[in-house]
Amino acid sequence: MKVDVFTTRPDTSFGMTYSVMAPEHPLVDVVVADDRRDEVAAFVASARKASDVERMSSEGALDKRGVFTGSYVLNPFTKQPVPLFLADYVLMGYGTGAIMAVPAEDQRDWDFAKAHNLPIVRTIEPPADFDGEAFTGDGVHINSGFLDGLGKEEGIVAAIAFLESEGIGTGTINFRLRDWLVSRQRFWGCPIPIINCDKCGMVPVPEADLPVLAPDDVEFLPTGESPLRLHAGFFETTCPTCGGPAHRETDTMDTFVDSSWYYLRFCDPWNDEQPFSPEAVKSWMPVDQYIGGVEHAILHLMYARFFTKALSDLGVAPANLREPFTRLFTQGMIRLDGDKMSKSKGNLVAPEEILDTDGADALRLAHLFVGPPQDDVDWEGVGIEGCSRFLHRVWRIALGDVGVASVEREANDDDIELERRTNRLIVKVTDDYERWAYNTTVAAFMEFTNELYRYVKIDGGPRKETLDLAIDTLLLLMAPMAPHVTAELRERRHGDDVHRLPWPVADESMLAVDTVTMVVQVNGKVRDRIEVPSGIDAATAESIALSSEKVQAHLNGKPPRKVICKPPNLVNLVAG
Repeated sequence: MKVDVFTTRPDTSFGMTYSVMAPEHPLVDVVVADDRRDEVAAFVASARKASDVERMSSEGALDKRGVFTGSYVLNPFTKQPVPLFLADYVLMGYGTGAIMAVPAEDQRDWDFAKAHNLPIVRTIEPPADFDGEAFTGDGVHINSGFLDGLGKEEGIVAAIAFLESEGIGTGTINFRLRDWLVSRQRFWGCPIPIINCDKCGMVPVPEADLPVLAPDDVEFLPTGESPLRLHAGFFETTCPTCGGPAHRETDTMDTFVDSSWYYLRFCDPWNDEQPFSPEAVKSWMPVDQYIGGVEHAILHLMYARFFTKALSDLGVAPANLREPFTRLFTQGMIRLDGDKMSKSKGNLVAPEEILDTDGADALRLAHLFVGPPQDDVDWEGVGIEGCSRFLHRVWRIALGDVGVASVEREANDDDIELERRTNRLIVKVTDDYERWAYNTTVAAFMEFTNELYRYVKIDGGPRKETLDLAIDTLLLLMAPMAPHVTAELRERRHGDDVHRLPWPVADESMLAVDTVTMVVQVNGKVRDRIEVPSGIDAATAESIALSSEKVQAHLNGKPPRKVICKPPNLVNLVAG
């Protein structure tokens, strides 16, 4: 017996430590062990009562949303058996109704694995400073046999070739589009431009009479009907075909209809002759960066891509515009008491009190500092008071309320070291912003501010030019995260606007360092950190890494099967 699965990442299959079926899968009765039938049957019955939307939700404890079948399937890459589960979030209507679970590279799989005490094996090497759970970014393959050392695209190609050569899989393309019911029984939304005539049936509103506008004087009554049905001026009309009495459609369009092409209108918002001119769209599109919550983005991305392709095919949008968005980033959610915040549940945190006591910038920083922005976090872990104290420290040092008075003099070793740190801060923060690593950015600001507090208390006093450069650079780098505090401090210090200044550029001559911290990993896990010369070569880096007692303890006295060196920052050893 075999279980078919569809995956966009066959290259991560070495990390598949369990598999999951939809409760409606036709093989459920076949694969369930006899001693598990009662529990599985109860779970299947419960899952059938929930809608697809409820089942796709991220709410609910995952130990209750899945059940072990008592059977195992064979991982085709490792040839090892892995447990087979049922889970309500796997739908029979998408793909094959079964998935391979790779918890190290998917957060839901990670959470499920933790809830059910399942193993987690990283197959994509995360950055050395990654401190999250599931790593969903790109990287070099590890713990992946013949795929080790390959990048994402090469790994996918090689994995598909392996499956096809073994006769157990083929490369294919799946489409997620399904029929879309766009009508809604509510007032809020664009009226559907259809007229219902007893004689002619459904008749489109003539183009000359578009757009159909909803009235602004409707009365909302507890009848369960749209108020448009009770508004005679809107509802009653004449048939454009026969001229007889007719009535307008009172359903309105799903608001996704509007948001599926608003980005095209934004390219040409004042055009009163057409939705947008192809020339304007050609100049502005595609969108460089799309940001959205994963539950919203999944649907909206499909609708928006569909609209873009359809408008392109119809000649309304440029023919070569096939994709509306270049990059996607899905941010995580902030939960309260373990649940997603929701107006319907009433488990919300009102910001007014926080704004009055700690300020908007402290709230912003706390959100950014709590963890990687793609991760879900608990509100209880958002440290607003700590961020408020940090901003007060920045305020005091920027206004000269800390340490001794600065002096005019030639730069000494302390001054040069701070200037080096200032330039390294520019490089790190710029890179972190590009990588969405906002939590490590805030940590860098705090560390640099601590350094400033030490510097202003040195013997002989701080050098004015060095201190001014450091503080002004800090404020400029912090401006996107703490716009109000930095704007006020910059104006007090120099009388201008921090948000109108160019982004700082590091002085390359100040970036050279004598030593760096080299991270040594064994099978993707950090086992040691070693100070090494910045100009170290790969052979020396490997030798130093292998001489580490901490590393040897995880190699069990055997030479590594593979060594990946990226001197001077990283050595990754794959144990044999």
